[in-house]
Amino acid sequence: MSKRLTVPKTYKLFVGGKFPRSESGRSYEIVSAKGDFLANAALASRKDARDAVSAADGAVKGWSGTTAYNRGQVLYRVAELLEGRRAQFVDEIVQQTGVSNAVATAEVDESIDRWVWYAGWCDKFAQVAGNGNPVAGPYFNISVPEPTGVVGIVAPQDSALLGLVSTVAPALVAGNTVVVVASQRYPLSAISLSEVLATSDVPGGVVNVLTGSPAEIAPWLASHPDVHGLDLTGAGALDWIDLQMAAAQTLTRVTSPEQGPDAAAPSLARIAQFTETKTVWHPKSLV
Repeated sequence: MSKRLTVPKTYKLFVGGKFPRSESGRSYEIVSAKGDFLANAALASRKDARDAVSAADGAVKGWSGTTAYNRGQVLYRVAELLEGRRAQFVDEIVQQTGVSNAVATAEVDESIDRWVWYAGWCDKFAQVAGNGNPVAGPYFNISVPEPTGVVGIVAPQDSALLGLVSTVAPALVAGNTVVVVASQRYPLSAISLSEVLATSDVPGGVVNVLTGSPAEIAPWLASHPDVHGLDLTGAGALDWIDLQMAAAQTLTRVTSPEQGPDAAAPSLARIAQFTETKTVWHPKSLV
């Protein structure tokens, strides 16, 4: 009996809740830590980045208008589905990075826990970040955080899953939508996470995942007028000064690359970095 030929899989992008091919038709090989071929991944282009921004921009109103409690439920649902596919993610991380099964399991578990951690803040963050301000007059003065809008993210390039989750999840808490450039070297986890998002309760366009070269895609995100925030946590190897300069042309809020083994550690600061503060004045009753 002759040996059958395997059918190599070509993973697609995740844009607007769908899985389109790159408009350029390009792809690149995903190889294991041992150099073995695993699959093909779409190589996103400038047009793909623009399509992703358009999808994210169209989803901002609906996502930010969802109640904070409901956003928390949606993020928790992502954690539930990740838990159900835990073995798959562990296996993919082992194949891509070459780490031990124990190390890969720890990364997946921490990624799941991080979704849960951020889910819990959805209906609490505004209470902590907002406040009533003291004023000299017969007024109430209240400040509340609101989402910035569309956030472009360059995910940490040396992390298969945890870095991606750590940059995407906090942006969603306050009601932002996301266009994220996944790790070029370890894209399998990002693609599998896209499949989780597509089968969870996350509305189409809220999270858009591009695979390919951050050096090619990031400049278009930085200069796009409909991108309102830019997270360069994973852009340390790029010319991120130029990215900051491009973003400044459209007054885009930017966070610079961070260093350390867990540069995107969970914190309220990561939620707050892409929020704006709205202050409301209201007269007190004179009766």
